[in-house]
This record gives sequence, C-alpha cells and structure tokens, in this order.
Amino acid sequence: MDGLKYAESHEWVKHEGPVATIGITDHAQDHLGEVVFVELPEPGGSVSKGKGFGAVESVKATSDINSPISGEIVEVNSKLTETPGLINSSPYEGGWMIKVKPGSPSELESLMGPKEYTKFCEEEDASH
Repeated sequence: MDGLKYAESHEWVKHEGPVATIGITDHAQDHLGEVVFVELPEPGGSVSKGKGFGAVESVKATSDINSPISGEIVEVNSKLTETPGLINSSPYEGGWMIKVKPGSPSELESLMGPKEYTKFCEEEDASH
C-alpha cells in the first residue's frame, strides 16, 4: 500500500497530517493465523519506538506488538475488541490498531519502504 512505512517487527505506520496510524502487516497476520483476541492500550497513554504496546493472540500463538515510532496515543481501534479477525481480513484498513501523534517524526525516516520490506520478508522467510 502507498504511503506506508514498515518496522522489522512487522508493524506498519501510515503518517497523515498530525497523526500516524499503526497496525501489523499482512505478512505478520499471515504468519499468526486466525486472530482471536487483541490487547490494546488506552488512549492518552504513550508509546516508545521499539517497545510493546499490546498483543495479538491467534490460534497458534500470542505475539507482542511493538510501536515503530514514539508518541502519544490519540485513538484506539475499539472494533478489534469485538472483531479481532479484522486484523486478518483487513490488516491495512479495518484492522488498524492505534493512532499516535508522533513525538519525533524523524523516526519515520528510519523505517523501511514497501520494496525494502518485501525484500526483508523474503530474506526472513528464507532463513526459517
């Protein structure tokens, strides 16, 4: 998808105006399998780059979700509480997780673009 940046821990960020939306990638949901529960933080809290802010539980495993950037949480996708499967069916649209006001917009520059992320995933899959 256009305009997305990616972290090595398989989260994506879409920065629009003052807010950045964060979720997990299609690659990540595919490896997790069917998502059955999502644990998300409260709005008003803060996230730090590379630190966990929630968890995704699938039929296979529970995985921590790390924030690709630092900032203040301005919105949480409450739909995921009742419909965690949105992460599988629509990881970049309906399955977004949190919206953050970035504390340091320069952090976005250190993330991967789509081509780099695709190559990263191919190399990672090849090494497993």
